[in-house]
Amino acid sequence: MAALCRGRYRWKRTNCLHVLIRNLTVKYDYDLVVIGGGSGGLACSKEAAELGQKVAVLDYVEPSVKGTKWGIGGTCVNVGCIPKKLMHQAALLGAAVKDAKKYGWQIPGPICHDWATMAEAVQNHVRSLNWGHRVQLQDKKVKYLNIKGSLVDEHTIRGLTKAGKETILTAKNIVIATGGRPKYPTNIPGAIDHGITSDDIFWLKKSPGKTLVVGASYVALECAGFLTGIGLDTTVMVRSIALRGFDQQMAGLVTDYMEAYGTKFAWKCVPKRVDKLSSGAFQVTWTDTQTGDEHMDTYDSVLWAVGRAPETKTLGLDKLGVQLNNQTGKIIVGADESTSVPNIYAFGDIGEGRPELTPTAIKAGKLLARRLAGQTKELMNYDNVATTVFTPLEYGCVGLSEEDAEKRHGEDGIEVYHAFYKPLEFTVSERDASQCYIKVVCEQGGDQKIIGLHFTGPNAGEVTQGFALSFQCGATYSHLLKTVGIHPTSAEEVVKVNITKRSGLDATVTGC
Repeated sequence: MAALCRGRYRWKRTNCLHVLIRNLTVKYDYDLVVIGGGSGGLACSKEAAELGQKVAVLDYVEPSVKGTKWGIGGTCVNVGCIPKKLMHQAALLGAAVKDAKKYGWQIPGPICHDWATMAEAVQNHVRSLNWGHRVQLQDKKVKYLNIKGSLVDEHTIRGLTKAGKETILTAKNIVIATGGRPKYPTNIPGAIDHGITSDDIFWLKKSPGKTLVVGASYVALECAGFLTGIGLDTTVMVRSIALRGFDQQMAGLVTDYMEAYGTKFAWKCVPKRVDKLSSGAFQVTWTDTQTGDEHMDTYDSVLWAVGRAPETKTLGLDKLGVQLNNQTGKIIVGADESTSVPNIYAFGDIGEGRPELTPTAIKAGKLLARRLAGQTKELMNYDNVATTVFTPLEYGCVGLSEEDAEKRHGEDGIEVYHAFYKPLEFTVSERDASQCYIKVVCEQGGDQKIIGLHFTGPNAGEVTQGFALSFQCGATYSHLLKTVGIHPTSAEEVVKVNITKRSGLDATVTGC
């Protein structure tokens, strides 16, 4: 105890010395220190360095509850967008092989999927990205520190290595870009001991086998989708609704397709407990909230996808008075990403009200770096950010959902054009296209400004990305009608929509 007290005293003395020197000289170790080595933090740090700033990045990943750990790059690179899209691609290839027979390909015998081969290839690609990020930081002369950072004051950071070695850094400006991590439910016995999250699924060496996915977020549906696609028995347990925050008609189409695709759904159900059996399998007990009945089944894996929590608890924000949203735990930020404490900024998933999307964090980080370097006053525009849910039938959207458009403009203040279409690729393979759908939400008056666009179908991300540009230019329905489509594509159907929901006419596309 005496040694511990002496250690604390030495730290306080060292810290006070740094603060005193800084206050007397007004010199800092760095112009900018970024806490967090995810996509946003890396983009901010590299941009600042290119503008002549002296920059350091602190990145430290606590292993998951199950011990999964990874390198620099944050959620997107390691346990998010990148491995997710690659495993989604694996599932699409499985469907394509089945289609191939109708197209004349002679494929002998049944096909099956090997998890280990896929996982090794995906993990090797992720490691190559980790290495690439390290090289880029070195090339741009950004100091990379694999230490866990916390704030001492508005210009001082305390860093701790895995071994407990301490480092004190000072900076003119500090940026927090630590993102978030998956939540575990704390009120369900066995949830933590016997479950995994998206922090683990992509790094499994062996197949997860029969899997229960608890949750109905895009993370839950994407994981369930690719697990089903590679041939695993997969069930999604939904407490209330799927894809909360997205257009609910589109969410229904996504889950309808998934059910037809083979994913099972346990609607209006909540897990009660998880027990490990002597066989090694997990017995899950749950309650049907509509009937009150209790059910149970056994699974090889239980994947919790019940939300994410911001990584703010260990940053020492409370001591500095950095204002947080008490409900979400996220940092309250201004339009310029500033916090309630001068010289401390935050952006990305950790910022209250910000989209939890990699591209927005990257762009916001770059703009913040430019503002801090005095190069611009431009703020990040968070309106009309496009996104895609990579479920078996992909869903891309930009702008307002139909529900939000009604709330903002009134039911009579909007016009909704829609169409059910059949991708040409689905014809020969005789795939069901019942859920391939386009919705264009417009303001009712004038040229009918487009305020929302929704698309379910193949390559939804590629389609939506192109139309997202038009939102930045104030596109109207009349602009859409003047656009010549590329034939024969699914995207072409967007520029042909002409049936309104209000009319009640059949919106099924027939002919070319």
